[in-house]
Amino acid sequence: MFYPAWKKITILLICVLATLAALPNLTKMPEWLPQDSINLGLDLRGGSHLLLEIDFDTYLKEQYAGLEDDMRTAMRTEKVGYRNLRAGVNMVSFELREQEDANRIQAIAESLDDDVQVDIREDTAHLMYGEAALTRKKQELLEQSIRIINRRVNETGTKEPLIQRQGDDRVLVQVPGLENPEQLKKILGKTAKMTFHLVNDSVSEGQLMQGRAPSGTQILYEIETNAKGEEMRVPVPVYSRVALSGDLLTNAQPTYSEGQPVVSFSFNTAGARKFADITSKHTGKRFAVVLDDVVITAPVMRVPIIDGKGQIEGNFTTQSAKELAVLLRAGALPAPLTIIEERSVGPSLGADSIQAGEVAVVIAFAAIMLFMILYYGIYGLFADIALLVNVVLILGILSYFQVTLTLPGIAGIVLTMGMAVDANTLIYERIREELRKGKKITSSIEQGFKTAFDTIMDANITTLIAAFILFYFGSGSVKGFAVTLSIGILASMFSAIMLTRLMVVSYVNWKRPTKLVI
Repeated sequence: MFYPAWKKITILLICVLATLAALPNLTKMPEWLPQDSINLGLDLRGGSHLLLEIDFDTYLKEQYAGLEDDMRTAMRTEKVGYRNLRAGVNMVSFELREQEDANRIQAIAESLDDDVQVDIREDTAHLMYGEAALTRKKQELLEQSIRIINRRVNETGTKEPLIQRQGDDRVLVQVPGLENPEQLKKILGKTAKMTFHLVNDSVSEGQLMQGRAPSGTQILYEIETNAKGEEMRVPVPVYSRVALSGDLLTNAQPTYSEGQPVVSFSFNTAGARKFADITSKHTGKRFAVVLDDVVITAPVMRVPIIDGKGQIEGNFTTQSAKELAVLLRAGALPAPLTIIEERSVGPSLGADSIQAGEVAVVIAFAAIMLFMILYYGIYGLFADIALLVNVVLILGILSYFQVTLTLPGIAGIVLTMGMAVDANTLIYERIREELRKGKKITSSIEQGFKTAFDTIMDANITTLIAAFILFYFGSGSVKGFAVTLSIGILASMFSAIMLTRLMVVSYVNWKRPTKLVI
């Protein structure tokens, strides 16, 4: 029987590459060979499980506060008279001085935000978001939070975190192998909303001690450490108006200045222009860097900064400077997050699960190999070799693409081992049927593989469709099962159809038996 050389080379090359990709799971490889091993999921490796809830009410309150400021500016520009402008929890309200300005208010509000609905009764105007707008904002808030959480978690160097929505206002975060869950909680618990404010140095010491601030000024606090190592809250009066937003930052990196950890940052073009303008006009005054309503530092601007770059100095450690840089690079969370559920999976549970999975695979593998040899003889051995290669292929693919392996994933591997042998059984039974019809050996082998191929394809395609459905609609470990099942099916088709055929054809061409016993 003729078997093209290019097919032989392709099959052997795939087997060699899969073996090289799978070997890092068993031993340390030279630097010039693949180094990646399989990522173990939370149930196998242990790690941290957090369920976070998004504070939509706080987000909405900030939206209405922003709308209040925008309306104040717009009405002053348009010379619309008003009084008692205030933002509440679910609306912005004010009184009109002139009833004929009602139509102008509608136009002003729509120019600021298309989603704002205006309700004017007598001389009082109410601005609020409708139900459809609130639903869309909640959806956008959840999606934005997930993106930022994902960036923050991935910045910590962890592999394959699971981050997904739970309901309308919750996010599930699972990070396998995280040795310090407190670090993750610290990173996720911060809104990381950074703003820059000018300091109002006209506020007297007495006002600061009493916690009183003039209109347009708020008193925030800077954490300092005294000579005894005790933390002190130092009041800093800053103008309420944001001089520069942290949204304009393009990069932040931990570094050192005069031997002390600092965070270096840089603005985009618009931010650099504003930063240069502020530092030029207010040279000699203090400029506060505020993160989540806490003053990180409030240095004096001694010279104009025109290149859009600066440093945040404070009582940083190397770790805290690194964490702050991560937060600033990932971006600010649009709303606070509350940890409502926390669970840790210890490595001992993972080790037990791995051991149980290994035992299951070994037992299944040994039982299948023994059965195939007893039932099909030398051809059963070929099927066993194909099965071994099938497992190597699965491990190699999982390692190369850094797929996370969970306990259900191990179940998927064991399942595909049975499916791989099933394909070989179908092929051998078809060959037996052809031999019973009195056909020649070569013709029986060719026809056996050909007729079995359609059946194998139909069975595997239907299983792949089921796996894709599980992956699309499932989550977490269900997706892990679907992924390993799909990889196992593809690997089994290669090993059963192509590799087994190569071994059978090569053996028959070498031995040239007068009778095929299978």
